[in-house]
Amino acid sequence: MSNLNTKAVANNTYDAIVVGSGISGGWAAKELTEKGLKVLLLERGRNIEHLKDYTTAMKKPWEFEHRGKITEAQKATHPVQIRDYPYTEFNESFWVDDKECPYTEVKRFDWYRGFHVGGKSLMWGRQSYRFSDLNFEDNAKDGHGVDWPIRYKDLSAWYDYVEKFAGISGQAENWPALPDGQFLPPMDMNCVEKDVKKRIEDKWKKERIMTIGRVANLTVPHGGRGQCQYRNLCSRGCPFGAYFSTQSSTLPAAVATGNLTLRPYSLVNTIIYDKETQKAKGVVVIDSETKESIEYYAKIVFVNGSTLGSTFLLLNSTSEEFPDGLGNGSGELGHNLMDHHFRCGASGRAEGFDDKYTYGKRANGIYVPRYQNMGNDKKRDYVRGFGYQGGASRGNWHSEVAELAFGGDFKDLMTVPGAWTMGLGGFGESLPYHENRVYIDKSKKDKWGQPVLAIDCEFKDNERKMRIDMMDDAAEMLEASGIKDVKTYDNGSIPGMAIHEMGTARMGLDPKTSVLNKWNQMHEVKNVFVTDGSCMTSAACQNPSLTYMALTARACDFAVKELKAGNL
Repeated sequence: MSNLNTKAVANNTYDAIVVGSGISGGWAAKELTEKGLKVLLLERGRNIEHLKDYTTAMKKPWEFEHRGKITEAQKATHPVQIRDYPYTEFNESFWVDDKECPYTEVKRFDWYRGFHVGGKSLMWGRQSYRFSDLNFEDNAKDGHGVDWPIRYKDLSAWYDYVEKFAGISGQAENWPALPDGQFLPPMDMNCVEKDVKKRIEDKWKKERIMTIGRVANLTVPHGGRGQCQYRNLCSRGCPFGAYFSTQSSTLPAAVATGNLTLRPYSLVNTIIYDKETQKAKGVVVIDSETKESIEYYAKIVFVNGSTLGSTFLLLNSTSEEFPDGLGNGSGELGHNLMDHHFRCGASGRAEGFDDKYTYGKRANGIYVPRYQNMGNDKKRDYVRGFGYQGGASRGNWHSEVAELAFGGDFKDLMTVPGAWTMGLGGFGESLPYHENRVYIDKSKKDKWGQPVLAIDCEFKDNERKMRIDMMDDAAEMLEASGIKDVKTYDNGSIPGMAIHEMGTARMGLDPKTSVLNKWNQMHEVKNVFVTDGSCMTSAACQNPSLTYMALTARACDFAVKELKAGNL
């Protein structure tokens, strides 16, 4: 790779600077370098090289000292990361040390972070769904938040573009609220899922559908990358390149141009504003190993530090012209924080399939797209809606093994598959509430001497009402599909848990009520673009990463044209 050192580059001047190397930052680096710009890609953490640094990817379960468990010492340094399932011995090096980078929880917010090249593109769940006009129009129709400045037609070709490169496997369904994409062959549903799909679609006459997950896992070789091996060990890094990540996809493309300088250990502290030109002229970087400050300069800056990282950077970039944060004349910077709420639904037992089993460990599930508050759906007592993810599987031992046992009969029993179960777990949309916000707390500092982010966010009545239907509808569909012993559950959901943070630097039509225009360009600082989750005007209920990719590619195309026209 070109220039992976952590020393100052000779003249420190580039055509473009990209802050952050995750899903959207990797795309920005690829697009800008391929269009001929000399690009500096800044990442606050260490470099992780494809293949070489996936140190646990090929390990057997018994080769882990603690069989995947976290030590007491790790629990002490990772009090936030241990709150849920992502942080384990299998990939512990991919997650931050919470003690080094604290934040203030005005209300509980689970902030899962990884400081390294590739960011969360190495650990993401890979579910990849398009938004539809339903999602782009909801704000305008029900009055929550501000209107999106774009519609599906503005993004459709860019969804095509990023899907073709990233490699999304899925099944076309010709279902209006979930637009089809440029799909590789779909993964196969198992026998129980196929049966449940048929029964749901027959009963609701295709006003509800169930499809295989649309996932950024290759089902055939694609773009020099290997196909999914059905190991379901994705969060360790994929040595086959079978899922989309910065390392497997966008970074090699950017490096191949010869136009990229990647600089890890580069914590971007502020964006430098030039009041004469009314543009950003560069960034101030703290070398995260030496704590030395260095300035880099560029004609355009793409901010892709993840939703809250990017918003911290913008809020921290104060000047005489922008005392409340760069481009914050609207006062909306830091507001309208969203995350999906989930961890509720229903599950039960499937009978009649005891002679069937699954193939491999499919790194994917099924998807039921939103059907609430649209079409012929009954009137709900909340706005927006939810989708379901889930699937069917077989247990690996019988329920009659009630206690520890030993001997030949016990060992034989352990080799016999158990019961089939089927579950549906809801992912619900949260509304863009102005009071759900982040701001800078100057009373404490992180390891690098920066003030920290304070997060004040909660789910409200609309989300709480929705969760009742997320359980009841799941039970209704499973029971209609012949599933037995159906039970509902609600394990509680706190903002941050879904790791789908969105908002805080939203797009909009009016500079008085939004931070970015329809091109992800700051209304007030024309050469700064923000294309990660912070730009989102509403959350929909679909996984959002594919939309970040499409918005990034589109914004890069616009930025380069504007640069060449002399407008930036």
